[in-house]
Amino acid sequence: FKHKDTQDQALCWKEVLKDLGNNKPMNRLVCGDVGFGKTEIALRAAFVSVLGGQQVVVLAPTTILVNQLFHSFVSRLGAFGVYVGALSGFTLHKTSIINRFIKKEVDVLVSTSSVLFQPQILKQCGLFIVDEEHRFGVRDKELVLSLNPSVNFLSLSATPIPRSLQLSLNKVRSLSTIQTPPIERKPIISFVHYFDISVICGAILKEVGRGGQVFIVDNSVENLKKLVRILKSKLPAISLGVAYSRLNKKNLLKTMESFVFGKTQVLLSTSIIESGIDIGQANTIIINNSHLFGLSQLYQLRGRVGRSPLQAF
Repeated sequence: FKHKDTQDQALCWKEVLKDLGNNKPMNRLVCGDVGFGKTEIALRAAFVSVLGGQQVVVLAPTTILVNQLFHSFVSRLGAFGVYVGALSGFTLHKTSIINRFIKKEVDVLVSTSSVLFQPQILKQCGLFIVDEEHRFGVRDKELVLSLNPSVNFLSLSATPIPRSLQLSLNKVRSLSTIQTPPIERKPIISFVHYFDISVICGAILKEVGRGGQVFIVDNSVENLKKLVRILKSKLPAISLGVAYSRLNKKNLLKTMESFVFGKTQVLLSTSIIESGIDIGQANTIIINNSHLFGLSQLYQLRGRVGRSPLQAF
């Protein structure tokens, strides 16, 4: 781990490790703010399980997040001979990945909800991790427990659903909280404005001027296309990318990778970037028509920025 564990992170990892060594299956909710290091706990839990001869399934809500988690798991665990597979809209040979998992050739499978239609995979995994657990229905999450009662179950969320919190507070599930931010993390400064293109252009120029990147979010694809036209005429030197779920999968992957690797300065997108996307260079997010989003959505979206020591807006 290239960062130093925060106090809460270290304690949370101790609790998870103790659960994994217990006779009874783990059922734990890790609750921590966006960017506070929940994924690191999941990575370590997966590694320990694979070392113990178990297979791991990581469930994530969107293809984009699956893609990002896949790269995180490969970069951290690949050197130790852990084979990681991904199952999402971006996967070309889905049947092959499923069969390889069943034959125990894949140690960790990162997947969208499509894994829930594969009972054989759910029956043989030893650890089931749900990232962004608030994005899944109760029936989906309980499915693995009904097929595989002895599975270790780990959920991660910054905004857990009330039912999960209730179960944790009633001691039906264990609860770990990560409340300390990483060292050097600054609070995100938030403003509320009426729509004003000069404010948007000013924010983009300020962020790009310090070498950063910008998210612009609006849930209407038509609005995004209009904004692209306006920004192209106002800021011709700025490189723009557009991402929404109905986009051709190949183009969506290309757009996201271009933004992740810093080739695109501004990404205009719907709320598909809400879950878990982690880009340290992006430190300004503009949310248009924010009154049309839910509170937990706005909270998650705001967490896409401020993941580096720089001040985020």
